[in-house]
Amino acid sequence: MVTLSENSLDLETYLSLRASVGWKLLKESQAERALKNSLLTLTAYIGDEPVGMGRIVGDGAVICYIQDLVVKPEYQKHGVGRVIMERLIGFVTDIKDADTEIMMCLMCAKGREHFYEKFGFIGRPTEDLGPGMIQYIRY
Repeated sequence: MVTLSENSLDLETYLSLRASVGWKLLKESQAERALKNSLLTLTAYIGDEPVGMGRIVGDGAVICYIQDLVVKPEYQKHGVGRVIMERLIGFVTDIKDADTEIMMCLMCAKGREHFYEKFGFIGRPTEDLGPGMIQYIRY
């Protein structure tokens, strides 16, 4: 059974989970700041083992981003990602001001679009929305 812990994601677990899926290495100071500035962090456990994580970043009023959704490869396709996503979406729903709309965005790895579509996300570009864009600012 998957259990979630909120706002307790520590640096070692964060970096270890990122490494488990081959994401680029971060400086510890950069990772610490990322965790500190998150609106929400989640750690998913099976028993005592951290097997996944997710974060919400943004302003909490107009826009929120799902960031760093990771499930260790050996636990993928076992419902861990679904449990994390449901809580991340629930968090944003709960912080939304009454009678307003909040935009929730994410960038997903190539080939993972179908997973996010199950939660109501749409790919861009569309007829009305241009493509997402990105720029890396390097040291």
